[in-house]
Amino acid sequence: MYEAFYGLREKPFSKTPDPRFLYQGSKHAEALVRLQLAVEDQDIILLTGDIGCGKTTLSRALIDSLDERYHPVLIINPRLSPVQLLSLVALRLGMDDETKFKQGMLEAINRKLYELFEQGKRTALIIDEAQLVPTKAAFEELRLLTNFQLDDRNLLALVLIGQPELKARLARKPYRALQQRIGLQFHLGPLDERETGEYVVHRLRVAGREAPLFDDGALALLHRYSKGVPRTINIVAGNALLEGFGRGADRISEDIIEDAAKEMK
Repeated sequence: MYEAFYGLREKPFSKTPDPRFLYQGSKHAEALVRLQLAVEDQDIILLTGDIGCGKTTLSRALIDSLDERYHPVLIINPRLSPVQLLSLVALRLGMDDETKFKQGMLEAINRKLYELFEQGKRTALIIDEAQLVPTKAAFEELRLLTNFQLDDRNLLALVLIGQPELKARLARKPYRALQQRIGLQFHLGPLDERETGEYVVHRLRVAGREAPLFDDGALALLHRYSKGVPRTINIVAGNALLEGFGRGADRISEDIIEDAAKEMK
């Protein structure tokens, strides 16, 4: 609707986790490097962050950054029983349903991981929204998967991505065995005012516009309303483009941000 008016090829503030739009400020860039390091070393990493801070986009960027030496397995809805979780992992590894029994399934997954290793591939199991894993038993199955290793290396990297309560949960005594294996941790916080402006400029550039569109006052107000949370930035900024288009405004000003933010209330 407004894309042609503002010289854009596509919508810059879509809610989908398109890794092309990942803004690699200091926080997100460091998070991505740690994720890549964990996968390369076949380690366990815990990435936490508040709702809307870009964790899912980071998971997609991680997968996009991996070359043919890696076999990523992404699970986006882990609200599963232990057997369902193992079955889904097996399916994503390209396995047939060899057995309904848990022990047999674990052994079959181990064989598949070794087969992939023999083919020169490193496997990364990425659990998004991991705070939704419903039971300790399901987490225990994830821990058992990380037991699969050779004398000098692991056969599986485990990437746990979730909201802050995930870290608090794993710190409890019943989860100590898994917690002690986590080699890397990172918490993704909101953007500051400078980063918010850079984030907006980056997304506009990816969508096809190089010239400034939001004035400085609009960016400062956008940060105030969004509190630096990328998902909220996207909502307000997207509404602002619609509002600006409706007014025929060639720049997004503070008053347009004010009106766009009202739509969130």
